[in-house]
Amino acid sequence: MKLKKLSTLYLTASTLFAASSAMAWESADGAWSTSASVALSTDYIWRGVSQTDNEAAISGSFDIGHSRGLYAGVWASNVDFEATPDNATIEVDYYAGFAGEFGGSGVGYDIGALYYDYPDADSADFFEVYGSLNYSFITAGIAYSDDVFGTDTDATYYTLDAGYDIGMFSLAAGIGYYDFDDEVAAGLDSYTSYHVGVSTELAGFGLDLSYYDVDDNAISDASSDNIVFTLSKSM
Repeated sequence: MKLKKLSTLYLTASTLFAASSAMAWESADGAWSTSASVALSTDYIWRGVSQTDNEAAISGSFDIGHSRGLYAGVWASNVDFEATPDNATIEVDYYAGFAGEFGGSGVGYDIGALYYDYPDADSADFFEVYGSLNYSFITAGIAYSDDVFGTDTDATYYTLDAGYDIGMFSLAAGIGYYDFDDEVAAGLDSYTSYHVGVSTELAGFGLDLSYYDVDDNAISDASSDNIVFTLSKSM
């Protein structure tokens, strides 16, 4: 990445961090609340694959939620999709769902829908539904789209993740399998992804260091052996 581009990302992140304290809100009865976050990462990895061609990414989110489990939000990041017809540079995700627990069983659930929007490459937009169950430190999830990456192809992503806290550190690991009905693009077929990571909080900032890898069916060199550092701020 060119120094000028990297400097711009850090300047933007600094501005967002400085403005973060004004983002949180809660209604007088405590039923509704909002939250926001901003993150600066050395790469944007999604389901094992770099979305920024192994370059830095800045992302941010804004969420609104109800105490009964209803939530909605928006998340955005820079991307670098040279393979798309319009060379997408921005991703904006809109989502809504419902999360809760089955009685006092300790088994949690989360169901919802998400729309991936690429404003400068509309042909890549697609819609997805998702659901997950969690118990203790294990979460199993599934996500489905009938038009992944705007290709009119069915795709299902299965995940199994684990997270465990040790003192001030949180350990995480997971495996995912992306099952495409047809080859989505040249060289991209159904594949398996993996990740392990450690995170902590320091002076109000989140710090995360994670390793990502995929099997040989993933799309390119940008998809394998990625170590990503993320600095984030939640409000």
